[in-house]
Amino acid sequence: MYKELDAYWMPFTANRQFKKAPRMLARSAGMHYWDDKGRQILDAVAGLWCVNAGHARPRIVQAIQDQAAELDFAPSFQMAHPKAFELADRIAKLAPEGMNKVFFTNSGSEAVETALKMAIAYHRARGDGSRTRLIGRERGYHGVNFGGISVGGIVSNRKMFGTLLAGVDHIRHTHDPARNAFSVGQPAHGAEFAEDLERLVALHDASTIAAVIVEPVAGSTGVLIPPQGYLQRLREICDKHGILLIFDEVITGFGRTGQPFGAQTFGVTPDLMTVAKGITNGCVPMGAVIARDKIHDVFMTGPEHLIEFFHGYTYSAHPLACAAALGTLDTYAEEGLLTRAGDLGPYFAQAIHSLREEPNVIDVRNIGLVGGIELQPLPGQPTKRAFDVFLDCYDKGVMIRTTGDIIALSPPLIVEQSHIDHIVETIRQALRRAA
Repeated sequence: MYKELDAYWMPFTANRQFKKAPRMLARSAGMHYWDDKGRQILDAVAGLWCVNAGHARPRIVQAIQDQAAELDFAPSFQMAHPKAFELADRIAKLAPEGMNKVFFTNSGSEAVETALKMAIAYHRARGDGSRTRLIGRERGYHGVNFGGISVGGIVSNRKMFGTLLAGVDHIRHTHDPARNAFSVGQPAHGAEFAEDLERLVALHDASTIAAVIVEPVAGSTGVLIPPQGYLQRLREICDKHGILLIFDEVITGFGRTGQPFGAQTFGVTPDLMTVAKGITNGCVPMGAVIARDKIHDVFMTGPEHLIEFFHGYTYSAHPLACAAALGTLDTYAEEGLLTRAGDLGPYFAQAIHSLREEPNVIDVRNIGLVGGIELQPLPGQPTKRAFDVFLDCYDKGVMIRTTGDIIALSPPLIVEQSHIDHIVETIRQALRRAA
């Protein structure tokens, strides 16, 4: 029936299983998808952590259509277009104080690569060229380019691709189920895990370390919430040793945790911040690095006709992406979506934590409108139990996401309490049916 599917090698997908029983999405609106048979499917994951304003929002659709007719492409090297500057200014106004410079990319992966290069180049530009080492975190996810998987810490994303970048090390992750299982919001225990950075400073010497990169909330590894005080301590250690702190906010950016950015939710300002996904509501690929002024200004020296930072992309600040992003920011502002997760978060937390007594649930985690439900793996078949629940929920008209044996939820920020109830009840029944 679907012979035309054979040519497409799908990303992060069990290709053979999918092509035996395809899950084909045909259209979307609001909180829902419809499949190719016309069946309605409630979106509990905002597409892929990105459709924060819901699907097919009129202002965003119109902005893309109008832009395609007016200016379809503008070169990004030595040329520009007005919407790029308008968008950068509006993002800077949302960002933490002092982070006023925006460099556009086309994805979260590219944003991470850009931030890593900025960090190393920053130190060299200020005469501290020995700082080339990059520090990631175990279980971290920073996209799929070589820099991102090098600082990342998810083994399946790393093990097939050789030795990766040299000069990279990792601090330990923050997952501590023995002390923090079923925490509501930020866990009470684990601030001391930040001290692992001091171990790497002692091993490598601070004079060799350019930057540390972490997700405020580790999303793709299964929603690991930062312990109380952890990010603050990480900031203190970085300041003590002259190390830049990079927050990967590709998932936490644009309202997911109850503030425009996770940095504001947790009260910690990084030096560089990567964003993507919600910047355009997932409608047109786009990413960005938001930098502190002090990072940008170090580069702005020498003759004015020379390029200051030899980096960029053909599609940086693409006109259609900028138009989509501006329409997205308008929608967020008009509907108060960037803080709605803070208002609805307590209801969401209560709902997903009601699953703690269901079969094989060993932890539930939440912050804002993001949640993780960790399952006991089937003996000898890791990931299968959660995948079976995913298929069951999809069959019942709810789209969730799984990573390993963890169910991840991140509904669009327009979600209502009735949607949350429906999502949780569908998962509850699927857990009871699962092996």
